[in-house]
Amino acid sequence: MKLLTIVPVTLLALLAGANPALAQGASTPAQVRAELAEAIRSGDILAPGELGLPLNQVHPHRYPAAVQVPGKTRDQVKAELAEALRTGDIASGESSARRNEIFPELYPAVPMVAGKSREQAKAELAAAIRSGDILTGGELALRRNQVSPSRYSMEARDDRRPRFEARRSSFSVPF
Repeated sequence: MKLLTIVPVTLLALLAGANPALAQGASTPAQVRAELAEAIRSGDILAPGELGLPLNQVHPHRYPAAVQVPGKTRDQVKAELAEALRTGDIASGESSARRNEIFPELYPAVPMVAGKSREQAKAELAAAIRSGDILTGGELALRRNQVSPSRYSMEARDDRRPRFEARRSSFSVPF
């Protein structure tokens, strides 16, 4: 009896995790049934037990073989490795730093890409503050407009000019 309740929940979780549109509720019941039928046909549903593997990996002889995308040839991989060694674009030692970062004098200079000007960066920051597109502190890594959406509604974003408050006889500039 316990297995009968676990399997449907597992199927729904698997389908929701595999398809972000399904997790958002954008699929129709017909689409969900079609996706479930395809997952059952191909064995992309979790096998019962504690392995956590899909059925097509537990019993590969029962399901059609997955189409393999052709990879790189041995010569292509060797050429990429030789190029990475020549330019120093390969990790060195236990750190994640590349060799051309540790020993820049031994490798050709990496061309610098022109960045944004200070004015452009300041304008982008001001726009992000106005729209609430700034991360809040804490462990959740949410943006301000996600934490308090009413504060950053479309009407509030459009009305971001300085206002005079008669009671305080001062100007306030909302951010």
